[in-house]
Amino acid sequence: MSSSAPRVLVVGAGGREHAIVQALARSPQRPQLLAAPGNPGIGELAERFAVGIDDIAGLVALAAEHQVELVVVGPEAPLVAGLADELAHAGISCFGPSAAGAELEGSKAFCKAVMEAAGVPTAAYSVVDNVEDGVAAISGYPTVIKADGLAAGKGVVIAEDEAAARAALSEFLIEHKFGTEKVVVEEYLDGEECSLLAICDGVTAVPLASAQDYKRIFDGDLGPNTGGMGSYSPVLAVDENRAAEFARTIHQPVLDELRARGIVFHGVLYAGLMLSSSGVKVLEFNARFGDPETQTILPRLRTDLLELLTAATVEDGLREVLLEWDDRPAVTVVLASAGYPESSSSGELISGLDRLPAGVFLTHAGTDVDERGAIVTAGGRVLNVTALGFNTAIARTTAYSAANQIKFDGMQLRQDIALKVAG
Repeated sequence: MSSSAPRVLVVGAGGREHAIVQALARSPQRPQLLAAPGNPGIGELAERFAVGIDDIAGLVALAAEHQVELVVVGPEAPLVAGLADELAHAGISCFGPSAAGAELEGSKAFCKAVMEAAGVPTAAYSVVDNVEDGVAAISGYPTVIKADGLAAGKGVVIAEDEAAARAALSEFLIEHKFGTEKVVVEEYLDGEECSLLAICDGVTAVPLASAQDYKRIFDGDLGPNTGGMGSYSPVLAVDENRAAEFARTIHQPVLDELRARGIVFHGVLYAGLMLSSSGVKVLEFNARFGDPETQTILPRLRTDLLELLTAATVEDGLREVLLEWDDRPAVTVVLASAGYPESSSSGELISGLDRLPAGVFLTHAGTDVDERGAIVTAGGRVLNVTALGFNTAIARTTAYSAANQIKFDGMQLRQDIALKVAG
């Protein structure tokens, strides 16, 4: 590879990071890709380094040693811990917000306060620090109870009655399941959910294609929340024009409010939206690429991802950017291990990876290589299978056909991803 090829370090080890690496590998700039710590799938496209996502000093040292020109941070935890700040101190460009910006995801209470100040529509809420105040704040059931801190997508409980509310409040505030001292109690919103991610350069928010993910473990949206069991893109009700409208009325005011607070946000501003009968409302903001939405969105992106992310690290660098998309919809199916989301099974042999049809995007999420050199399970969500199709029904059929070629003991997958929109 030419020495002039840009060096890019992707931080993370999941399916989201594998999808980012795949998209970067398609760049005409032919970047030299590094990953920390990566996974076996990522290792087919990038050089892996055994540096954990929580080792901030180690990640900065790795980027400096290899003269990395851009660091792309996948997970939220290193952003909240200040990785982007430390990289900036070392003079290394980072696609990802500062710790102050990542607080949008690091604290549900902070996120709500920013939305309120920015005039962004969201559910009515209260912030409480004890069980009795939490119960008193509830105006009706069902109600939503959210741990204030990071919870890997699992710190949200929809309580149907007071007993369930008390149990959730106790879990968060007395047992400190996610290490939080506060919870947000908010009204329950009904409607169609939509994820709309925007690439931000501190001044401008450029929306990506819309997507919808499936949080619950079982078909029909039953069972506990997970990190996401599948997704599809685009959401029919949110085409490019409506996505641009939402970016103007939802993402941009938040970007402006952060800027007014002295926070210049470079990275992904991910809005979880509820398309309700009373209009669109924001469920939450995240400060990074979504998972598994990224696995669904990036295969549709025709614009050079490396060029896009590099432009976003420069203040106002996205002013003239126009994104190009593959018109074909995409569907992603997540394959999870036994026991997920409460636990996970590791070391199960995975077969069928060599039998996938051409054109299917496979991303590794929780895999490892055993002493035999075989790919085995190593986490809750193990693999993601993504397919594009002339319509959603074809994309869905192709994704499930590929998913059914893969086998490992205890494999879990939902059978209803994109079913309602596939016609």
